[in-house]
Amino acid sequence: MMTNTIKHHVNDDLMMAYSSGNLPEAFSVAVAAHISMCDECRISMESHNTVGGILLEMQTDIKVGPDALQKTLDKIATSCPVEKVEKPSKIDFPEPLSDYVGESLDTINWQPIGMGVKQSILSTSGEATARLLFIPPGAAMPDHSHSGIEMTLVLKGAFADETEYFAKGDVEIADGATNHTPVAADGSPCICLAVTEAPLKFRKMFHRIIQPLIRI
Repeated sequence: MMTNTIKHHVNDDLMMAYSSGNLPEAFSVAVAAHISMCDECRISMESHNTVGGILLEMQTDIKVGPDALQKTLDKIATSCPVEKVEKPSKIDFPEPLSDYVGESLDTINWQPIGMGVKQSILSTSGEATARLLFIPPGAAMPDHSHSGIEMTLVLKGAFADETEYFAKGDVEIADGATNHTPVAADGSPCICLAVTEAPLKFRKMFHRIIQPLIRI
């Protein structure tokens, strides 16, 4: 469990969409991973869930089919029991994320994308894309802006851009108004989870040319 050293959090819009089940899978993974690391956002999520529960209780015209109960019981009866797996004592990633990439850095299938930076794209549904990024100490991601929302969660190390510093557990929310060059800080690699709802907008022609190959 993390402490209150996390300074950059999930905003209310994303938190509300996550609580109501209206986020793409890729963003849901990132929000869930951050919540598992952040006491403050865990409390915020519980508040959103409480409000949602109250709103549901206020609904008076919800109709349920006569066979709804039987369908639910049939589904339970045919569901396979979930086998409880003993987790290793040392886990490199938050549990919501480890379901997608495993518990250890050693299991990641990294793909180089240039300048020592590596990525591993998660298998998620929907239009948004989630990827792990490994950025060597002092290395920079190409200067870019955004066609949509990008959410970046720091898992190890830290990075800094032109205006802010993001350490383990911090979240950066960037949009079309953000133009930056993130650099791995503190002399150690930065590993982060980056989720985008649209391709990045690179400023240099070289990066625009190779963009379809690296799928970012």
